[in-house]
Amino acid sequence: MPYAERDGLRLYYERAGSGEPELLFVPGWCCDHTFFAPQVEHFAHAHAVTALALRGCGRSDVPDHGYDIPTLADDVAWFCDEVGIEQPIVVGHSLGGMIAIELAARHPYVPRALVAVDPGPVHATDLAGQMFRGFAARMTGPAGEDVRRAWVEEGVGPTADDELRRKIVGTMCAVPLPVARAVIEGAAEWDGAAALMLCELPLLVIRSSVGGSNDPVRLRELKGDTQFAMTVGAGHFHQLEVPEQVNPMIERFLELRGLSARGGDETIASPKERRPR
Repeated sequence: MPYAERDGLRLYYERAGSGEPELLFVPGWCCDHTFFAPQVEHFAHAHAVTALALRGCGRSDVPDHGYDIPTLADDVAWFCDEVGIEQPIVVGHSLGGMIAIELAARHPYVPRALVAVDPGPVHATDLAGQMFRGFAARMTGPAGEDVRRAWVEEGVGPTADDELRRKIVGTMCAVPLPVARAVIEGAAEWDGAAALMLCELPLLVIRSSVGGSNDPVRLRELKGDTQFAMTVGAGHFHQLEVPEQVNPMIERFLELRGLSARGGDETIASPKERRPR
């Protein structure tokens, strides 16, 4: 099994395909590398693709610390350097979309473009922050497991079929509860607005609903060139439910940026040239 290891922490990943630019898939809260399976299969025909399991999730190690978004973004930056992934298109779902934006802010030489698939609150409203903090507090209580399961089941939404629902709920609820709680606490404290303002890379946000903290007007106040797309007839896990919608949206974004395998690659500075001095 492929692992990248640093200071005793092993991160599990799977890699396939060939062709530039590479796509790196970063899963969401309590998810694993399989939550981008339709995209890995689709894009591996023309690109190198890598699916990663974050610390605490899937087959990766479960340390007792490091679950804030900046640390998770640092993990991704280190992982790319360790495995030899140069300037990937970073595609993150939910929490993974938040991590992708933080990665671009903290390590702008690592990715070349970002796709945030129904990301968690980036320009969070006060209500979103209160919701996250309240959820973390409820998971601390004696009914924490029940609270987590109810949150996950509600997040799956009514459009997922029974098989997909079982997969999502089973995988997410298998993550140790202290890890799940720590990640939510980290998300509640994350300054996504500041990270987005520092992000100078192309960004596509694929949404599955309207309104909320990721309203286009709110995000474009911070990054005016952010591009948006929206799926129809699916919920938060739309990359699994309707890949026939999500995949072409990513492809179109790459084509418009001159990054598709078919359309060639735009001239971009090498990682060493872009690295801050």
